[in-house]
Amino acid sequence: MTSRDVPITSSELANLWMTFQEKTMIIRMLEHFIEHADNAEKQLLLTHYNNASKAIDIIKGIFQQEEAVIPIGFTESDVQKGVPKLFDYLFDIMYLHMMTKVEMSLYSLFCGMSYRKDINDFFINLTAEAQEINCQATQFLLEKGVLVRPAFVSMPKEVHFVENKNYRNSFNLFSETRSLNTIEVSLIHHAIETNLVGMQLMIGFAQVASNKDVQNYLVKGMKLSKKIEIDLGEFLRQSYIEPPATHAGKATTSKIPPFSDKLMMYNTSLLTSFGLGSNALGGAFSLRNDLPAKMALLAKDIFTFAQDGGKIMIKNGWMEEPPQIEDRNQLTK
Repeated sequence: MTSRDVPITSSELANLWMTFQEKTMIIRMLEHFIEHADNAEKQLLLTHYNNASKAIDIIKGIFQQEEAVIPIGFTESDVQKGVPKLFDYLFDIMYLHMMTKVEMSLYSLFCGMSYRKDINDFFINLTAEAQEINCQATQFLLEKGVLVRPAFVSMPKEVHFVENKNYRNSFNLFSETRSLNTIEVSLIHHAIETNLVGMQLMIGFAQVASNKDVQNYLVKGMKLSKKIEIDLGEFLRQSYIEPPATHAGKATTSKIPPFSDKLMMYNTSLLTSFGLGSNALGGAFSLRNDLPAKMALLAKDIFTFAQDGGKIMIKNGWMEEPPQIEDRNQLTK
């Protein structure tokens, strides 16, 4: 018996379905970016575009073999060709850098939830592809001088163990708050870096959204990204570290939408979910109790924002329903 003779599990079906949604969305985004890209950027964008297209074909093949309906995802109707570019200098690679971070996290998780060998191999390959593109995008942006490295620090010369209970305590009025450790700095830097790109994405999306509810929602997303950047940046400043910033990747003044409202809402939803996960990770690994407290407050805001977005998507018929488990309760009625 080959692996393809084994039916796919509920988790494998769910993960393939989610990957189909994400991949069909990102190729629509890349189509707009590729249309306006310089030669230096275009090759990297095309590589990820071709990888995504192959992944979509593989998923379609698995669904056809299993006699499952192929999802709709995002189609050519969700992107408008021949319109002015919505984002300026190097935003396309900054977006790619951010989205491959999301993909690396998703596909690594999906690997651990896959049991059929061909599907497990599929997600292992997707993880490797995302890692490779992320590495290339990182080096590209560093060479262009638009990606800020995290703070450099002196290398430790001795091993220490925490002895003072105040190591975790930042609310004690009678003791000085300790500086951030390197784990905390890395998590804060990552969150700020991601939200800087997310904020520009929300600005661009908001100025071309056709639906007024969507436009207002995306403006809220812009303000939320700014709040996260400011609040977390203050932790770095207290330790005399400047938060990351960049002069590149701004939204243009174009008001002509290259993307459908449905696509922009889904992209925002995906990044919001990623933001919730990143906040949870930041809170869990911080050993200074004021940082998890701030992360928890921000997580509440992000969760509320995600809930509001879901309502808008459902109201407009934009939320494709994931495969459903049979309702066994109906048998007892």
